[in-house]
Amino acid sequence: MNRIMLISIILASICWADDKTQATTDRLDKSAEVLHQIMAAPGEGTPEEVAEVIEHAKCVAVVPHMIKGGFVFGALGGRGVVSCRTSAGRWSAPAFFVISGGTWGLQIGVEGVDLLMVVQNDKGREQMLSGNFQLGSDASVAAGSVDRHASSDTDWKMMNEEILIYSRAKGVFAGLSLTGADVREDEDSMRAAYGRDVTPRAVLEGTVPPPAQAHDFLNAIPQRKNEAASR
Repeated sequence: MNRIMLISIILASICWADDKTQATTDRLDKSAEVLHQIMAAPGEGTPEEVAEVIEHAKCVAVVPHMIKGGFVFGALGGRGVVSCRTSAGRWSAPAFFVISGGTWGLQIGVEGVDLLMVVQNDKGREQMLSGNFQLGSDASVAAGSVDRHASSDTDWKMMNEEILIYSRAKGVFAGLSLTGADVREDEDSMRAAYGRDVTPRAVLEGTVPPPAQAHDFLNAIPQRKNEAASR
């Protein structure tokens, strides 16, 4: 291999790494923005419920501007970020994932949807740590309630589903189950964020410190009342 070709390969690798690093930073920033917007949404009743659900959550994941739609075959796809509570009760460094899937039915058009996934129990958390699972099969899912009059005591606390899912399109909240969608590790983004190969399990269990660009996202996740008081 001559020197010019070697230099070209090195420069291309550097550019690829820079682009991926910027893409992961943008995803974290957009995910933080989605959380801020959800918690500040007026008149929907959603912020109160989401804050209470997250109070007891094992993990919180955001997919900013997931694309759903198609013609005849509905489809969806997006890239997200997730943080889980560690054994110390703090939010872990973020892991990056890809969500994709499809549904049968007459669908025309494409729509961008902000997605919030709240993992409610240890079984759902274990699936997130695995970095590769299917919603509705490996982890049960349900649409989070957006009814401002819903009682938390009779609603989410009595549900057996591992993951509650909220979606927002054009400022309107709606329940979305996403049964059949695949969630898998985004290896390129993990490598770009951490500079080396690390597993979702290592990151989400808290053994890997969060990168600087993740702080806004982690700070945007609602804290438990006692945690917020101590900060």
